[in-house]
Amino acid sequence: QLQLVESGGGLVQPGGSLTLSCAASGFTLDDYGIGWFRQAPGKEREAVSCISSSGGSTNYADAVKGRFTISRDNGKNTFFLQMNSLEPEDTAVYYCNAKGVNDYWGQGTQVTVSS
Repeated sequence: QLQLVESGGGLVQPGGSLTLSCAASGFTLDDYGIGWFRQAPGKEREAVSCISSSGGSTNYADAVKGRFTISRDNGKNTFFLQMNSLEPEDTAVYYCNAKGVNDYWGQGTQVTVSS
């Protein structure tokens, strides 16, 4: 089955950290650009970060620059979003995406930042 499977969400206090993972199955990520998106309650889905197929180019939304880091491990067919200094405004469902010949989405994982 061709899919992306996310893990790593949860509840964390402000200032804390979480790492999201997204594993591909049924296809290889080597030729795919990948990214993370999020959708907060009552808001539209927004792009958080993306990384090129080679890993040589990354982009971040202004709201997360300096706090989040995207990375990929093509050998493990997995990519990651390291989130530090989390803020309540980061609370959302996070989705991973692989875009290339086809377009794949993860199932979403809830991240809640609250004291």
